[in-house]
Amino acid sequence: MTDDNNPGTVTMRTEGRIAIITVDNVEKKNSYTPEMLEQVSEHLTAFDDRDDLWVAVFCSAGDHTTAGLDMPKFFGPTATAKPLPDDVIDPFGLGPRRTYKPVIAVVQGITYTVGIEMMLAADIVIAADSTRFQQLESRRGIAPLGGAHFRYLTRTGWGNAMYHLMQCEEFGAQRALELGFVQEVVPHGTQLQRALELANTITKNAPLGLRAMKEAALKYVEAAEQAAIDEIPRIREKVFASEDFKEGIQSFIERREAQFSGR
Repeated sequence: MTDDNNPGTVTMRTEGRIAIITVDNVEKKNSYTPEMLEQVSEHLTAFDDRDDLWVAVFCSAGDHTTAGLDMPKFFGPTATAKPLPDDVIDPFGLGPRRTYKPVIAVVQGITYTVGIEMMLAADIVIAADSTRFQQLESRRGIAPLGGAHFRYLTRTGWGNAMYHLMQCEEFGAQRALELGFVQEVVPHGTQLQRALELANTITKNAPLGLRAMKEAALKYVEAAEQAAIDEIPRIREKVFASEDFKEGIQSFIERREAQFSGR
């Protein structure tokens, strides 16, 4: 969980035609508050709006991508999360507005839950060899709500998707490379440098051609993605009404293993 006196920030800086969006809540392993997700959205939207920026690199400060969400701020009576407006870029790629510009995600260390889902909403992923992935929502009495339920399928196929989504286990960078989750694995500490090298290579190509290509590619998967996105409210309603949801949140707060009942 995050400290309310140190809620974490997301910044954007530019290098030539590249926007570098950095999540910084290092003391809490970059766990996300609703406000931090809003900042990511604001920066992605600003990147998309600027004609002088052609490629975005989305990264996290420190040794870890993220430990996930600050759970009580997203679920339960103290939640402060609210839906994003339709006219901004959703970091999970679930809203009506998408950027057609190239986005490179950079990951390292702990990369759990929403860290994977935002990574999979990008186009290319560069991973440090220290990266550890885990989609563990179902261990907390809920279900993935940021796109994992369909992007695992599109990246890895049914068997591999179910293998990891059902176990909720941790796997490493090499396994992620084999699955197609990430495109390169590099030594820890060099992942941002490599992403910037790749971004600079991409900026040598015609930006309008790349955007037209990405838009056409998204059209190919759009219908199936939209059907899966439309299921998210039903998934949310079903799991939030369960006793297992309450137990999952309470066990997280109490730092203990959950005892689920299937109700």
